Amino acid sequence: MKFIDCVVVGAGVVGIAAARALALAGREVMVLEAAEATGTVTSSRNSDVIHAGIEYPRDSLMARLCVEGRWRRYAFCAERGVQARRCGKRIVATDEAEAEQLAGIRARAEANGVEDRRMLTASEARAMEPSLACTAALHSPP
Repeated sequence: MKFIDCVVVGAGVVGIAAARALALAGREVMVLEAAEATGTVTSSRNSDVIHAGIEYPRDSLMARLCVEGRWRRYAFCAERGVQARRCGKRIVATDEAEAEQLAGIRARAEANGVEDRRMLTASEARAMEPSLACTAALHSPP
């Protein structure tokens, strides 16, 4: 009879990473997955965006993880030669009511420690993205 040290439930990105770490540490690992293939459920929905924490409520877990995680992700990629395009993010307002909401988003970003955000006029935003239709935007550099 064979003995297994660890069972990892889920063969998505996190499950496979955990199983790999356990196996590299010398453990006998079994991975269980309900789907037909690995990485086809939640892991397949990854937007490939490194979030800055700009939208989340002050001091929320998501804000803290995003702010710290952004810099850690860039460092991780650089150490391993993985390309990570630092393109930043623009949150756009398409009317005056939405433009007023950008100030609140900017304040949340500042409270979360997201640096270098700045308000853009419609013409400044279009200079960055010519096909953009907006009244204003909030820019968060990478």
